[in-house]
Amino acid sequence: MTTSARDHNVKHLLELLKKHIPFAQGLVLSTLPRGELQIVQPSQVSETLIKAYSNGFHAEDCATWQAILKQKAVRGEDCWDRKKFEDTAYYQVFMQPHGLKYLAAAPLAAPVLRGYPGAVHLLRTEQQGDFTDAELRKLADLVGKFREGPAGRSPRRSSTCAALPPSFERPPVYLMIVNEKLQSQLPGGWASLDDELRHRMVDQARKQMHSLNGHMRVTAERLQLPDSHGDHWVFREVTYRKYPALGSGSYSFFCLQPDCCEWSVVKPSDFQADPELSRLIPALRFMEEEFSRGPGLTEIARTVDLSPFHFHRRFTELLGLTPKQFMLNCQIYQAKAELIAGEKELVDIAKDCGFAHQSHFTSRFKQATGLTPTRWRRMARQRLQKA
Repeated sequence: MTTSARDHNVKHLLELLKKHIPFAQGLVLSTLPRGELQIVQPSQVSETLIKAYSNGFHAEDCATWQAILKQKAVRGEDCWDRKKFEDTAYYQVFMQPHGLKYLAAAPLAAPVLRGYPGAVHLLRTEQQGDFTDAELRKLADLVGKFREGPAGRSPRRSSTCAALPPSFERPPVYLMIVNEKLQSQLPGGWASLDDELRHRMVDQARKQMHSLNGHMRVTAERLQLPDSHGDHWVFREVTYRKYPALGSGSYSFFCLQPDCCEWSVVKPSDFQADPELSRLIPALRFMEEEFSRGPGLTEIARTVDLSPFHFHRRFTELLGLTPKQFMLNCQIYQAKAELIAGEKELVDIAKDCGFAHQSHFTSRFKQATGLTPTRWRRMARQRLQKA
């Protein structure tokens, strides 16, 4: 998988494809840190199509997952048995009511967020016919050129965020999937994690799969798992009792949570197909810019014209973390950058990052990272020396 691709002009991809390959409906889909696939483009997708997909049909979307796993363009017939496909719920509930019969999909490295892969779907009616081999090759070629162009060469990053050193670089793929045999399904990020993290993720997957029973379809949990340096990584783990798009049995999705700088550069236009989620995005940028003074929930919600209660509920449901967790993420990220720079005393870092006092900073930092600021700075220096 392309490690540095950032398809942040992906909304223009469908326009490009339309000029070369006929289709009735084009979609851009992305995995997200809450452990689901979502349609993110274009803006004119029908509401019924969006609701049908979000109502569990991401778990039936073999085309997107095959495109991601195989890293190539695929037809619907490559992902489902042609004789059985028309009997599937994906076809009968998601495609057929909208007059759609054929589809082709190609992988995208990062349609919205760094580390979260997705795919572009082209769908056709029965009258238009299935996609030919030549059209599939054209789709792969156009998507590949688009991904390798200027828009995809480097990730967007907030201008107010200090970059951490390369030795603290996160994996190329933030989504890791473990099946019920405790094997990795998506190797791009898994292979770059250290052994300690992988062992802990496998143990957690085993526990969650064991806890599933006939009364439970899915479990979700926010985790802090230490690596071999003792530094904590934050994941959202979602375990599905069944996820047919990947195969039979249970699957655990480990979603490495984006840092505040990666979240804050997401634009409302990145979610044109979901006006509600798009509406929440400006609040991320506001919190990333103002976290050091500690704005309250009422002030944050006001930036997107929502009540504090409704904002908190939908923010948490749609993004997979609470506003408070995002604010703490901003504080800890900035503190790490200051600790690595080594130019300030702990009391000054605490003040600049919005903590009430140094002991409060030490307590919250240790909760978030597993180490005190002093120990974390020592660990960081050792890693930099070895790099």
